[in-house]
Amino acid sequence: MSYEQNLMKMKGLLKKSKADSPAAKETSKIVQASSPSYEAQWMSAGLEKETNQYGTVYKKVVNYDESYTHGRFQLAELTATLQRWKSSGERHPLAPDPDKKLLFFDTETTGLKGTGTLIFLIGLIEQQGNGFKMTQYVLPGPAHEAAFLYSTGLWEKPATLVMYNGKSFDMPQLDTRWTMNRNLLPPLPKHDLIDLLHGSRRIWKHEMASFKLPAVEEEQLGFVREDDIPGHMAPIIYQDAVKNGRAELLMKILLHNEYDILSLVTLYIHSTDLLLQEELSGTAISQTNIGKWYADLKSEARAIAVLEQVIEEYGTQHPTTHFHFGFLLKKERKYREALDAFGVCMTKSQGRERIIALEEMAKIYEHKVKDCTKALQLSGVARGLLKKDASLTPQFTSRMDTALVKREMRLKRKLFPGQAQNSTK
Repeated sequence: MSYEQNLMKMKGLLKKSKADSPAAKETSKIVQASSPSYEAQWMSAGLEKETNQYGTVYKKVVNYDESYTHGRFQLAELTATLQRWKSSGERHPLAPDPDKKLLFFDTETTGLKGTGTLIFLIGLIEQQGNGFKMTQYVLPGPAHEAAFLYSTGLWEKPATLVMYNGKSFDMPQLDTRWTMNRNLLPPLPKHDLIDLLHGSRRIWKHEMASFKLPAVEEEQLGFVREDDIPGHMAPIIYQDAVKNGRAELLMKILLHNEYDILSLVTLYIHSTDLLLQEELSGTAISQTNIGKWYADLKSEARAIAVLEQVIEEYGTQHPTTHFHFGFLLKKERKYREALDAFGVCMTKSQGRERIIALEEMAKIYEHKVKDCTKALQLSGVARGLLKKDASLTPQFTSRMDTALVKREMRLKRKLFPGQAQNSTK
């Protein structure tokens, strides 16, 4: 059965026939497509050939010893990173399952989406002993796609895959290509996914203007790419390498992919350092972001510890820290301390943060301190700022004004029972 017929059968465009019997399907698994005519050119450029029951794939293997440095970090620091996660006991999106193999994973594709988009390069790096082994698999052509996917070993057992934007891009693409070859390949298990793009946005929000990987590399890892090709050129270069056999620029794509994967290792090390640090090492912004992240994950004890470190170091210079600290203190029923934290925001914050802090103070004074006069005063201050602050969105202003008006009417009923109230002035 030809490759085109196999594709049509997968799409349900061919009627079942004798050739679709289990015996015929089994036979199709051992029929290999022929090696491409440009094989010698690819191998002379530095790729090696691998064959399996589905066809041919080309690969490049690079070994790194424990002293290898990428940017400011040694790859060998990953050992301590994994031990820190294990010792911490934290349930966190960046925490790996210690019982599963950890793979750093990246792909290059012929397009951005659609069933016609092929993955033509899969790069993987894993720790082996005191060193690391990177394997990059290159697709020689559509007829060898099953061989290409099979060779990665991603079908063998569930692992933890560390990626950058992988949840939104790489894994959906891999799932699609695996589905297109489902009649040939073993099923793809459900892997754990760690996406460092999401982690970077949580840690460095408001600190970085761009979260493209090269920008994160330069600002956070101290790594600057040299002689790198633009990512958008990769599909064009690959198509030329398949059509004409020219592999010199194809090897540039592999170098681009190698940079990506090495950066995944060191970014994972650096992110863990910041998340599990015992002493403050990041900026006030990044550490406050981390504290809020822990709070969102219901890890209040660690969130409080992180935010307390920032406040001890920076005092009231970064009121946003006090803002998030106030909510944690309120949840802990430490209402006086929460009032102090929100009070810093009342005098030093701007925009939404200041309005919300005033509202939270009004809530505490009304319901916990039982001082309705103070609560009414704070609500009035918040409404006054709503009218003056042009940075606020109309939606936020309208919503907050409605809530504050209702609060003022209730407070006035408590303070002046039996009197008609007007809270619109």
